[in-house]
Amino acid sequence: MPVCQGAITLQTLSIKASDLGLIKKKEAKPQATAKDLRPYSEKEKVGLAKRYTPEQLAAIEVGEAAVDPNDLAEQGAAREDSMKLNYLDDLSTIHPVVDKPIRAPEENYDPNLRFKTEDELTEDLTNWVKDLPDEPKRLDWMKFSDNTRVTVGKPEAELNPRSYLAPEIPKLDMLKKNVAGSEEIDASTRRLMRQTGFDHKEIRRFRVKNLIVHRVVNQTRLGKISRQYFLTVAGNGKGLIGIGEGKSSEFEEARQQAKNAAIRNMQPIPMYEGRTIFGDVKGKVSATEVELMTRPPGFGVRCQSLIFEICRCAGIQDMAARVTRSRNHMNTVKATLQALLSQRLPEEIARARGRKLVDVRKVYYGGNV
Repeated sequence: MPVCQGAITLQTLSIKASDLGLIKKKEAKPQATAKDLRPYSEKEKVGLAKRYTPEQLAAIEVGEAAVDPNDLAEQGAAREDSMKLNYLDDLSTIHPVVDKPIRAPEENYDPNLRFKTEDELTEDLTNWVKDLPDEPKRLDWMKFSDNTRVTVGKPEAELNPRSYLAPEIPKLDMLKKNVAGSEEIDASTRRLMRQTGFDHKEIRRFRVKNLIVHRVVNQTRLGKISRQYFLTVAGNGKGLIGIGEGKSSEFEEARQQAKNAAIRNMQPIPMYEGRTIFGDVKGKVSATEVELMTRPPGFGVRCQSLIFEICRCAGIQDMAARVTRSRNHMNTVKATLQALLSQRLPEEIARARGRKLVDVRKVYYGGNV
């Protein structure tokens, strides 16, 4: 483009990068053909037969015959563009230092492995009973349960099976030694574990929320005695919910009492599609009335803060609620739990009316819902 400056006219030149030799021309790569793809030799087929069944080998041969050789030449070659990797890594190999795999040898794989039938298991038990000594001990049964196989095939395929899955990523708790033994569990938690059947890890995973915390005063002839009061809700986020109350002169003791009581009182509540409730339900405690309403996916939980925390602990994701008349906090929590437990399932309604229940969505979508 000409540029005028006084009486002098300058002409700018456009020079291509290829003319300066900055771009290297790519050489045409020879296209692979069917002749370049060597079929499996007899020795390789014998090795594959140890790992695959005849049907699988036939499927492998048909799949390789269907692959276009040109696609192999283009996709199997190393990249030369600007986004290529700075190294060549064969992802089919395993690096012991990086991957750290813990896998059994390939010889342990048995394609003909199957479980024993009931008759075969009964025969093993009968033979063991016949060989028992006159005075059997508990150790004899332990040896039988540990050494008796439940499959027919290679013993290594059951005792140390070959797996092609990647090893599980170690968690922080797995890296510590004797986590359960080093952690001290107080007496109240041990008692709770015996009463409910939950282990310590499950109790720690529960979602616990203190809904009401205040101080209460009891007037006696000796004077005023103050204590702490807790109303707590606990749930697992999958349909278990419970509330508990605790009262003590010590703050921490009252909180622990309410938490343990909430976990002990947990009950399952029905949930539609794992996200909302079945229809509209009502609950009433004293002068407090609560109405819970089901909502479509994506609606969220739109209600009072106390009811919102109960829904979070229970795992409810779509619901609306309305509190009428009195709005006492303690009665609101108890009325909400009463309403959740008073749901009627469609199967119960159909059974009471003597009708047959048909899910229209499953009929329309062919069960893919």
